[in-house]
Amino acid sequence: MQLAITTLPGDGIGPEVTAEAIRVLQAVAEAFHHKLEIEEKPVGGAGLVASRDPLPPDTVKSCLSAGAVLLGSVGGPAFDSYPAKLRPEAGLLRLRKELGVFANLRPAICLEGLENFSPLRANVVAGTDVLIVRELLGGLYFGERSTAGESGRRRAVDTMAYSEREIERIARMAFQLARNRRGKLTSVDKANVLDCSRLWREVVNRVGTEFPDIELSHMYVDSAAMALVSRPREFDVILTENMFGDILSDQAGAVVGSLGLLPSASLGGAVGLYEPIHGSAPDIAGLGVANPLGAILSAAMLLRHSFELETEARAIESAVREALAEGQRTRDLAREGQSFLSTREMGERIAGRLARKESAAS
Repeated sequence: MQLAITTLPGDGIGPEVTAEAIRVLQAVAEAFHHKLEIEEKPVGGAGLVASRDPLPPDTVKSCLSAGAVLLGSVGGPAFDSYPAKLRPEAGLLRLRKELGVFANLRPAICLEGLENFSPLRANVVAGTDVLIVRELLGGLYFGERSTAGESGRRRAVDTMAYSEREIERIARMAFQLARNRRGKLTSVDKANVLDCSRLWREVVNRVGTEFPDIELSHMYVDSAAMALVSRPREFDVILTENMFGDILSDQAGAVVGSLGLLPSASLGGAVGLYEPIHGSAPDIAGLGVANPLGAILSAAMLLRHSFELETEARAIESAVREALAEGQRTRDLAREGQSFLSTREMGERIAGRLARKESAAS
């Protein structure tokens, strides 16, 4: 099978973790006899440096013609003074809109052997397996905004807006995903305060009637945040809007031990977009200590969702679990005074495991 992938390494640690995800994809392609085609393009700060555009037209063209897009990260302090429309993050928002990806899937799993890396007690976090389904093209991040001045004082306005259609399509996907998991869906909103959330809850209830086999419940976002740290194992699928999902998924990363472990898939458009949920981490960029597993597990999601290669995706996930279970860790997962693997070494270990699995199978 031919796997045409556009990679957008981006900024900060993005190029480092993306390189290891590509290394693993190359190992999978060789092991399972696929043809891998990689085209690299700039985005974010790298796009600004290359063409004064955080999302150059050539990058968009390449992404739309690919079978899938693998993103590293965007942003950094060097671009903080840029106008809002030229910030690296603006390029990312535009990319999501260009691709039409409205559903962001963010799994947070407490992997065996990592219970003690969570700030929570091991007996609280052990067994946590939650999928956050975040609406990605609406809400505050895409609503109308303005900044006005009066008597030397500024006032800024950001608008949260959702249509019934936007809520329906993300809700229907979340229910379908819950059907393939444990059959529980928690919709998170702020319906006691926000009109947007009241519409959200009404539409989710209506869509829920199409899925009588799914146990639907609702929580306010503040209660959900508290429950996510006090009883994380109770959650199966969490459905929520753009900003709430952004916040809760980072919280979930801390709950299971490290943001560096969490992948994501953005789906619903013509081409899927895959990326680790961590940021560009400019303070450790170039040091070779970033955890590449979020990017590597994003590559597994890429194979599963964009190319329907379930066996290959599971092979990557199995290799990651085995490496962690054997104590192979990057700096973020190492105890004080304990030796750890570099970004590249971890990527090489995962790729090597895939090669050995194929050799043993043949």
